[in-house]
Amino acid sequence: MTKPTLLPPSGSRDFLPREALFRERIFTTVKSVFASHGYAPFETPAFERLETLSGKYGEEGEKLIFKILKRGEKAATGESDLALRYDLTVPTMRLYAHHRNDLPRVVRRYQIGPVWRADRPGRGRFREFYQCDVDVIGSSSSLADVDVLLTLGNVLEELGLNGFTIRLNSRQALQGLMSAYGVPPDKHQSVLIALDKFDKIGVDGVAAELNTCDLPHQSTDWLVNDLKSDDWEANVRTRIESNSEGRTGLQATDIIASHVASLLKTGTVKVDPILARGLDYYTGPIFEFIANGGAGSIAGGGRYDNLSSLFMKENVPVCGGSLGIERIIMLLQDQLDFETQTSAFCYVTVWDDGSQSRALRLASVLRASGVSAEIDLAGGKLSRQLKVANERGCQVVIVQGPDEKAAGEVTIKDMGSGSQQRVPEVNAPRVIKKLSGSSSQI
Repeated sequence: MTKPTLLPPSGSRDFLPREALFRERIFTTVKSVFASHGYAPFETPAFERLETLSGKYGEEGEKLIFKILKRGEKAATGESDLALRYDLTVPTMRLYAHHRNDLPRVVRRYQIGPVWRADRPGRGRFREFYQCDVDVIGSSSSLADVDVLLTLGNVLEELGLNGFTIRLNSRQALQGLMSAYGVPPDKHQSVLIALDKFDKIGVDGVAAELNTCDLPHQSTDWLVNDLKSDDWEANVRTRIESNSEGRTGLQATDIIASHVASLLKTGTVKVDPILARGLDYYTGPIFEFIANGGAGSIAGGGRYDNLSSLFMKENVPVCGGSLGIERIIMLLQDQLDFETQTSAFCYVTVWDDGSQSRALRLASVLRASGVSAEIDLAGGKLSRQLKVANERGCQVVIVQGPDEKAAGEVTIKDMGSGSQQRVPEVNAPRVIKKLSGSSSQI
């Protein structure tokens, strides 16, 4: 019989308590900021009907959907009718269309949960990973776009990730760009994909990709020459503004940028005239958060007013964004104190078998008073129990031997300093809280 591998599947991870608690702390902060902006949670299943997800993510995204083979009697066919969710946005629009009559006219929604993509694993790239999304459904106002950006920015600031830049653009501006450079409509997608890689592959890389797009020579020459110029952003912007649709898109983006820039505490905002983003469903302003220091994209999103029409008769205006929470967690692990209390603050020893009930009751009293407490499960001599408490990382140990029991007292030992004191049993919670000082976990 083949010995099973103990590693998790490629592209997935196990988390021990220390890291799991660190992640939980981050998710708690994210939820708190989302709620402070008025967003309420949505929950959708881990899997959807394949027809719900198909055709929503472009040609490349379609290849990354994890399909679920048919079950039971139909398993032998190998056909798929279900798939693991690729993101949280499309399932949200399905939910909204199904429950629209039960929801307010304007919906502020957030969702935090795992998604799955059949991607090639690498550093910061997983097949199973979490997303943290916010969306505003039912508002066409640019204030909705501003609110989404400020919400995501406030999360990063609250987490202590202060060095970031928000890149802004719009699909209207990109349409203007295509027209200004004479790009044929059937080449728009391939050209935008090439331009979107500019910050990664440089002008020579973009030029190489454009040469494979079979563009008119003049279009390629104009684009490459403008990108090679010292002030390429100004040159590209001038081209876009020569087109009415492009000019309107840039004006709308400028308004959003000015609102957001004035209210961010630490992040910066810039309009990037060639930011494209890959998903086909964007219809208006689009954005990407970039961490300073070369860490790459840590959030993205935009407006996708047409997506609702895939699930209902009319279009409903929607804008939203998603935190690249896995990459953010990796950055925070590098920047912040990663120490997280993984045990209870207080360790209650058990003197002997006859003391079990009393020790259990004492632990319950401590918990009821707000002190995290765990009871010894190893047994044996007191010296062994103290060793276990130290291994567990508990900061305070309670001992109640025959002498303490007779006097109605307990001995409290501070594992950090080694000092100990005998106090009345009824006063134990108050004394332990005092010992905890500024500790966030007692």
